[in-house]
Amino acid sequence: MQLVQEPTAERLPPRAFQTRRLLAGALQVGTLIGVLVLVAALAPGLGEVRGLLADASLSWIAIAVGLQLLSCLSYVLMFRPIFCHDRSWGTANRIGWSALGMGSIVPASGAAGLALGGWALIQDGVEPERVARRSVAFFLIKGSVNFVAVAVLGTAMAIGLFGPPVSLWLTAFPAALAVLAIAAVLLLPRLGEGTPAPADAGRVRRGAATARSSIVTGTREAIEILRARDPLVIVGALGYWVFDNAVLWAAFNAFGAHVDISIILLGYLVGQLGGLLPIPGGVGGIDGGLIGTLVVFGAPAAATAAAVLVYRVILFWLPLIGGAIGFVALRRSLAGPKPVTRHAARPRVVRERAAVGVGVAQRAA
Repeated sequence: MQLVQEPTAERLPPRAFQTRRLLAGALQVGTLIGVLVLVAALAPGLGEVRGLLADASLSWIAIAVGLQLLSCLSYVLMFRPIFCHDRSWGTANRIGWSALGMGSIVPASGAAGLALGGWALIQDGVEPERVARRSVAFFLIKGSVNFVAVAVLGTAMAIGLFGPPVSLWLTAFPAALAVLAIAAVLLLPRLGEGTPAPADAGRVRRGAATARSSIVTGTREAIEILRARDPLVIVGALGYWVFDNAVLWAAFNAFGAHVDISIILLGYLVGQLGGLLPIPGGVGGIDGGLIGTLVVFGAPAAATAAAVLVYRVILFWLPLIGGAIGFVALRRSLAGPKPVTRHAARPRVVRERAAVGVGVAQRAA
């Protein structure tokens, strides 16, 4: 006879993921984006930007929305084989879209979204240790496409094989930094997992030991996943990056600005670093980083400001709407009784392991 576990308060979302706080976060980010729109519409000296926005091509904006949808679907495509290959596509869709929606309203470059996904997977019976490792692996695989692209494109542009002539500081230097970052990640497993913290160790020491073990083992798993050449992982990771870049490209075309694709691709990563700032939804950080980087690379200033504004509105609303639908479906799927899993008898361990990922989102929120 199969035992079942009735819903308990322990299976409710952590405080950072509760509906009221998520709605407050979405409202905050939406307000900030609204302020950016008002600045573009009313601030003096931005008449050229307003003129471009008024004459924007709706067909190109519709294309940009479709490309963003393909980017989101690529995220879910990559999410399932890495986190829950033994679960249904319905489960992967609910959790993956929820993670995307969380990433729209909380900073930390998508880490908060992965924390929400990790919590949901643990509630669905996945071992916390596996969730922690796979979260690191997913983050590295998703980000590796950016760094490899910068290394390749920066080198090609520096030696004149691709794109317009640009300073070596804007091509060779970012390429060198990307190569160093890739090398550092590949060397991480050599650090070893470290010694587990003793049972009487403090919370900080236990957290540091768990984080080191998760990062090292997660990096090792990321390398193994890539070596396995799972087509869903490869296509998902490439699609997420390519289509997101294509949204920005389509936004430029909506204003009649034909910016060289190499400028968009190389400026994309550098500009996205602004999303690391602890700002709700990255509003202001990503926007300023993208506009500044693209203008330095030679894109026209007014068209860049208009294109980035459209890009950011799409990047906020589409994942948020899809994420809200996914989160509601996720809450319903987790509300019913679940089979007792082999870690159900040790709830304290589950809570501590889950806190490693969830803590990022709680601090950010």
